[in-house]
Amino acid sequence: MTPDGVVFNVQRFSVHDGPGLRTTVFMKGCPLTCTWCHNPESQSLAPAFVRLQHRCMRCGRCSDEELGNPVVHGRDECDVDACPTGALQMVGSRMEAAVLVTSLLSDRVFFDESGGGVTISGGEPLVQAPFVTDVLARLRAEGVHTALDTCGFTPWPYLRDAAAHADLVLYDLKLMDPVRHEAATGVSNELILANLAALAAVHDNIWVRVPVVPGVNDDDENIEATADYLRTVPGLRHVDLLPYHPTGEPKFARLGLEYSLHGTSTPDQHQMNTIAGRFRARGLMTTTGAPE
Repeated sequence: MTPDGVVFNVQRFSVHDGPGLRTTVFMKGCPLTCTWCHNPESQSLAPAFVRLQHRCMRCGRCSDEELGNPVVHGRDECDVDACPTGALQMVGSRMEAAVLVTSLLSDRVFFDESGGGVTISGGEPLVQAPFVTDVLARLRAEGVHTALDTCGFTPWPYLRDAAAHADLVLYDLKLMDPVRHEAATGVSNELILANLAALAAVHDNIWVRVPVVPGVNDDDENIEATADYLRTVPGLRHVDLLPYHPTGEPKFARLGLEYSLHGTSTPDQHQMNTIAGRFRARGLMTTTGAPE
């Protein structure tokens, strides 16, 4: 029996996670700790409770000690419902695969009209591989276009089995040098590169997504190495360069975490086009997409 999954957001009418209008399911749990992470609340697998300080009216339901901590322990959904201003929020909820799929199928009309579908993202969705594989299989059996968005840091059997039910795999590639990769994400890229090579041998529709983060991976050495590597990958249909944006910075603050990229600017379109030109020069279909 497939275990319940922990989902922290379902975003409808997404246009950046595959073709057409899509509903993107964000799963909790991630083995990476990227310095530019958009969703730091997704890194922990367990549901969590956070307090939005700007909403808190200090109504007396929480102690002074609790009020000083953005991450709240010992709470439940009843406490969230009782919070008069919505300052106390639960990040992540448990769902059965069948219940989630039934909800996603309500968007079918938008998928059919736009050539879209459902994308399972995260966090890293394959932290919850059995659940994600079940959801993808159920959706595909219903004729829904499916996409899996993964960082690739997962045991190969998990990736293989989930990708078998995905019409499209969105595969993140952040840095080519393993030491620099570990410094920026907390893990080496050895498994990520090995899984991409194995995936390319069995799947014929892979889009690689490369975040462009100033001062982290936008230097000539890394860009050239990434482009040289990707031109050797069979099954690769598309490279999408994602310009950095500090979307996650206020979330880090709400979780009481330090954001090490404070003050980093978003690459402008000229910079993005110049980098894209290096990939295109190697015969790679390349676009510049939504901020990362």
